[in-house]
Amino acid sequence: MTDKQIIATNNAPAAIGTYSQAVRVGDTVYISGQIPLNPSTMEVCSEEFADQTRQVFDNLAAVAVAAGGSLSEVVKLSIFMTDLSNFPTVNEIMAQYFQAPYPARAAVGVKALPKAVQIEMEAIMVINSGD
Repeated sequence: MTDKQIIATNNAPAAIGTYSQAVRVGDTVYISGQIPLNPSTMEVCSEEFADQTRQVFDNLAAVAVAAGGSLSEVVKLSIFMTDLSNFPTVNEIMAQYFQAPYPARAAVGVKALPKAVQIEMEAIMVINSGD
């Protein structure tokens, strides 16, 4: 049987459904989809796409830290957007949070996201337990 460690932090939005913020199994951390909620108010941070994108990266970073890692250890990032024409903005902001070599990434256009936000991201992170 695989040992699962549930990751939770007040520095990222609380789960609003039947899921955990993240689950760690061995050195791998699966970070649930993060939307641009302010963790202290649980409200959407802004109507502006760039602000929403920054908030999502901040939320991912907070969960990564709670799991004992950082965004630099993300190996796979999945991005869901309601308007793929915003992708250049995602690239610009992502460069402020990640440095090369970048994680593998997928970007998917979707019809709608929870709370009518414009962007959601989930991540897989591998933490070297030998550090």
